[in-house]
Amino acid sequence: MKKADIHTFFSRLAAALPEPKTELNYTNPYTLVVAVALSAQATDVGVNKATEKLFKTVDTPQKMVKLGEAKLRDQIKTIGLYRNKAKNVIALSRKLIEEYGGEVPRDRAALESLPGVGRKTANVVLNVAFGEPTIAVDTHIFRVGNRTGLAPGKTPLEVEKKLEKAVPDEFKLHAHHWLILHGRYTCKARKPDCPSCIVADLCRFKGKTTAA
Repeated sequence: MKKADIHTFFSRLAAALPEPKTELNYTNPYTLVVAVALSAQATDVGVNKATEKLFKTVDTPQKMVKLGEAKLRDQIKTIGLYRNKAKNVIALSRKLIEEYGGEVPRDRAALESLPGVGRKTANVVLNVAFGEPTIAVDTHIFRVGNRTGLAPGKTPLEVEKKLEKAVPDEFKLHAHHWLILHGRYTCKARKPDCPSCIVADLCRFKGKTTAA
């Protein structure tokens, strides 16, 4: 996609949704880390259902460790891979207490050192909790980056690096939210809703759908 088209692309997404937000529910940086870690291979809606009661009483690493793995498992058993995720959440909570005074670090390497936290989760936390212009590439962004011609790449990291170069600075803070929401509700995996897409004319996708 050409530079001028990229600017127009994000200008339109920004005009349609000036203040995009994550659809995951959280109350502080710690519950955000937990929510994002739980969202791997699960929907935000499913995670929110599972954490609705949990986050009302458990909102610090100390409270999570006190709750324990067995009780946490029971609270999140509606989420895929819940056993492994419960194990990781307890482990990352312990590490936060032991190494970071119970606070979530504002540092990518430190975040990625936490059990169950990869690059994508670290990017979401840096962006949402600390307002850094990071771009977390999930399946939606990977698809949109490739399909539109905005940032084609064979791996999430390749797409992330290309987006970092391509996205104009003024749009970087909210870029990943706009792209996730666009992929989730318009540029869907099976059948993109091209007729209602506000950036369809800029998109390089050859298999555009037409109105029924």
